[in-house]
Amino acid sequence: MDRSAVEESVLAGLENELDWLGETYRQLHAHPELSFQEHATSEMVAEALGRFGFAVQHIGGTGVVGVLANGSGPVAMARADMDALPVTEATGLPYASQSDGVMHACGHDVHVTALLGAAKLMGQARSAWRGTFIALFQPAEEAGGGARAMVGDGLADKVPRPGVVLGQHVMPLPAGTLATAAGPVLSAADSIKVTVHGVGSHGSMPHMSVDPVVLAASIVLKLQTIVSRETKPGEFAVVTVGALNAGTKSNIIPDRATLLLNIRSYDDAVRRRVLAAIERIVRGECAAAGSPREPDFEYYDQFPLTSNYPGTTETVTQAFAAHFGPRSVQGAQRQTASEDFSAVPDAFGAPYTYWFLGGSDPAAYSAAVAAGTVDRDIPANHSPFFAPVPDPTLSVGVRALVVAALAFLDAG
Repeated sequence: MDRSAVEESVLAGLENELDWLGETYRQLHAHPELSFQEHATSEMVAEALGRFGFAVQHIGGTGVVGVLANGSGPVAMARADMDALPVTEATGLPYASQSDGVMHACGHDVHVTALLGAAKLMGQARSAWRGTFIALFQPAEEAGGGARAMVGDGLADKVPRPGVVLGQHVMPLPAGTLATAAGPVLSAADSIKVTVHGVGSHGSMPHMSVDPVVLAASIVLKLQTIVSRETKPGEFAVVTVGALNAGTKSNIIPDRATLLLNIRSYDDAVRRRVLAAIERIVRGECAAAGSPREPDFEYYDQFPLTSNYPGTTETVTQAFAAHFGPRSVQGAQRQTASEDFSAVPDAFGAPYTYWFLGGSDPAAYSAAVAAGTVDRDIPANHSPFFAPVPDPTLSVGVRALVVAALAFLDAG
């Protein structure tokens, strides 16, 4: 059986599942759960995978993994994230969030629905393919700790080693389209809490202080030179000071100040240089100010680089083009957003690819492109107005996962 015939056989049941997919999506969207609190979502996923014939395990707290062993052959894993965001929904949808201040504003409800749909179809058509299909549902992507929690809970020892790991993310692109690219597609990210120490005093006696407010201000200005003067033109880095907090009263010089920093990069060497430069600058400014003790650095919300394997990505791109038509598959633009997806394949030493799934109304998107107002009129991820159109986003998401997995599994 050739590849297209295998795809047709597995996807033959999709039309019969569209109502179920839509209802699943609406239920997930209406009942979002925050990072590491995905209890109802996790139980729903586990129950569904069990019905589809998968061997199910809870790994990493609310994480769920289903393994569908279907004879000897390759192993393909597909991953979906499950958590929502602390955002108050403003879409006005009839199936809008019923949880105050919590919303699926990043499309993880689409990801869960699509992977469940793919898992159901793969389970129904086992005569068409051979090997093992693993469906991994990850908690806490938004918090940056979900993938590490699953890896730390022994993921690599509890399921077969995949020969490939696949992931997708709904984005503000026209529904019905997919976007792929080899190499970096999502940046690495690091957040740092920096505490610098001074000597407090009355505002009327500044000579008796080591003023941490002035010290912190000097650090903020000096940090700007990391990108402008220490990063090679053509290389990419972002250094953002998102918060500076010090003191409580106008006439009191405090004894410390805290800065919250965020760093983005597409290259591990650049990332290391930027982080080293931050520590060097902070320590140097503290020494110059006469700080009474060394600064403190607390690293958190760290996301790895997502850099797609070229060969794996080429295989998936060709499979998409053959199935959907070349006009439906475009080159993905690098995003400065970040993900913890790559921690999963890295735990197995497996190649991976991660693509973008269009979720915006095609007509509205085309109109916004013509008017030059895409950034204004097409809600992006994390917006309270973010609302992927279910049709055809869900069916394309299911088909993409099935087609990508079958590109690596054996024909039956």
